[in-house]
Amino acid sequence: MSPEAVTPAEAAAAHARPLDQLLRGPELAEAARIMTICNACRYCEGLCAVFPAMEMRRDFAAGDLRHLANLCHACGACYHDCQYAPPHEFGVNVPKTLEALRPRAYADHAWPRALAPMFDRNGPKIIALTAISVAVFLFAFMAFADPGVMFGVVEGPGAFYAIMPHNVMAGLFGAAFLWAILAFLMGFRNYWRDVEGGLGPRLGRGPDLAALAAGGHDAGRLKNLHGGGMGCFNEDDQPTDSRRLLHHLTFYGFLACLASTTCATAMHYFLGWEAPYSWGSAPVLLGFFGGSAMTVGAVGLARARMKREGALTDPAGGMHAAFTHSLAAVGATGIALLLLRSTPAMGTLLALHLGVVFAFFVAAPYGKFVHGLYRYLALVRHAQETRTHH
Repeated sequence: MSPEAVTPAEAAAAHARPLDQLLRGPELAEAARIMTICNACRYCEGLCAVFPAMEMRRDFAAGDLRHLANLCHACGACYHDCQYAPPHEFGVNVPKTLEALRPRAYADHAWPRALAPMFDRNGPKIIALTAISVAVFLFAFMAFADPGVMFGVVEGPGAFYAIMPHNVMAGLFGAAFLWAILAFLMGFRNYWRDVEGGLGPRLGRGPDLAALAAGGHDAGRLKNLHGGGMGCFNEDDQPTDSRRLLHHLTFYGFLACLASTTCATAMHYFLGWEAPYSWGSAPVLLGFFGGSAMTVGAVGLARARMKREGALTDPAGGMHAAFTHSLAAVGATGIALLLLRSTPAMGTLLALHLGVVFAFFVAAPYGKFVHGLYRYLALVRHAQETRTHH
């Protein structure tokens, strides 16, 4: 299917929708061509959710293709099974084609739209520069306020706040966190409206509880990363579950770190207990194991991508490195701060960790972090479509 295949009626309707549904841009045109071939073949329909969702559509508008791109977990099974994959003249490569489309889809859903270009520039250097700039500012602020505390040994409850007042810390990072949540929610709204404006099944409503639960179940198990039961293809044509395990470590490690922060916040405001907490406390245990798992998982994913078969990856996908590097930096600096909090290095490590965390939350809505959230929404949408279609 080409951009010219859109009928006048569809073109007129597209201009009335929140996001343009015409196939503008090489990524959308190529994705439509590939999906049209796959829809005629249907050999891979049992591998993951992409192909059943594809079969619910006879034609593809931009919203449909963005939805399919977010359903794809890039396991590579369809590429190795496909009789039309390169060097065939059709050149069907679903994982690489949808990977090239995803960053464009993220940018199309970004809020505010003026910040969408960050997806094109959100590389490791930008994240590192932001983190270092904030860390240097915090370091100078804390060192100027009280050098003796900043470079001395401060122990016991409230030690962190002797270096930086709690209200300053909570205000600065609370604002960054709330901004990220708002940007995520607005992006989710844009995604749902975009997909609803496509040519697939019309739901006419938002997510329901059953679909939210089904999407969470599939996302939590990474159901679509096992290639129909064989595993994920990475370095060669031998499937393994290693990439799935690394995703689980990163995902559940991040959730454990978030739970650690939530516990610490509750203990501070409701029980009056100040950080740092003892080694046996919930915030420390969750933070240590979560930070360790997240660091190992993120480093492992970065290494796996470097070794991954070139035919399965888009060379222009620079957001991957920024995402995995920033997650690894958050975990590693948090672990270092936890281990060295009773030494003169605590102040410096606190400034570095806070700088990394601040950069992560500010950039999260405009980088690869959104891929997991949009994939969850895609799975929710797929659950509703499947129920409606049948």
